[in-house]
Amino acid sequence: MAPVVRSRLYLVTEACSAPPAVAAVLETADVAALLITPSAGTPLDARAAKPLVALAQAKGVAALIEADAALARTLRADGAHVPWSKDVMARYGEAREILGGRFIVGADAGRFRHEAMGLGEAGADYVGFGIPRHVEDRDAACARRRELVAWWSEIFEVPCVAFDVDSVQDASELAAAGADFVALRMPAADDAAELARWAQDAAQALAVAENAA
Repeated sequence: MAPVVRSRLYLVTEACSAPPAVAAVLETADVAALLITPSAGTPLDARAAKPLVALAQAKGVAALIEADAALARTLRADGAHVPWSKDVMARYGEAREILGGRFIVGADAGRFRHEAMGLGEAGADYVGFGIPRHVEDRDAACARRRELVAWWSEIFEVPCVAFDVDSVQDASELAAAGADFVALRMPAADDAAELARWAQDAAQALAVAENAA
């Protein structure tokens, strides 16, 4: 049976990524959103992020800023992503207050159903399930994430994003489980051909057989 696309790519990249490298991915794969994150240990560089926002929007891709709603508004991005934290509900509320209802505000509920339902009820544009960095048993966490994605997609209408996805194989399994979007971090590479091949692999991973889910 021919594959059908059940999930779309939610591309994650650091603000320091070269625009031509990001463009190589956006031109190859069906990308729904570009999440711009700070480089490790440094605050988000607004000057570096601005060209990526413009690039994404020019290609019809939603540009989101991680953890900084005020910067998202300043850069005229499409919205902000609230990463998982113990006070994610409060942080979501702060982001929504800054951005209002015209912008996208989504949040990562981590591994918790209660927070996911709370975010959905609060009006989050999407609810994510991820694996916090401190978790050591990654296999058990991956199984838990698939279970949460399947549970959410069966019951709720708010779109679901699978975060902290380590490989295209994981992406394929999450697509089959019902994730609306799968977040994959763009490789740290400058070669456009290499990035295009990676984007092709990612796109294929998100196309699952009609009877696979």
